[in-house]
Amino acid sequence: MEKTKQAHMEIERKFIPKQLPDSLEQYPCHEIEQGYLCTDPAVRIRQMDDTYFLTCKTSGMMAHQEFEIPLSKEAYLHLREKTDGLLITKSRYMIPFDETHTIELDLFHGRLEGITLAEVEFSSVSEADSFIPPDWFGEDVTYDSRYHNSEMSRGALLP
Repeated sequence: MEKTKQAHMEIERKFIPKQLPDSLEQYPCHEIEQGYLCTDPAVRIRQMDDTYFLTCKTSGMMAHQEFEIPLSKEAYLHLREKTDGLLITKSRYMIPFDETHTIELDLFHGRLEGITLAEVEFSSVSEADSFIPPDWFGEDVTYDSRYHNSEMSRGALLP
């Protein structure tokens, strides 16, 4: 099992794409399943392909501290039974944007089918604030809590 990752500042902006890029299959893709043990503070378990993690996040809209530790598959499955709300499943495409940024394009499945979000992570708040999104990005929902996965797990975007 991997060593515990140190806490780090996660700074990201989120957008609802107006359209999807052509030929998504050319980009690396991860299959993700995640659930929340608690949403305030956010305590999440995640399976990404064949890796498993427990993540704790402090509150914050664009910037927050994140602490992640690896889990065994058995520990993940044990905790999975204890999650509240929706279990989120999504395909995440990793689309290169420039020399230092990658667009994480999430296509949600299950009860959240049809929701698509594009996220970009930054090394500073000033860098995030000065980001000029590509034309295919639509509405900036960084500060709309309904688009945080923890809120989505509670049904924030369900009809």
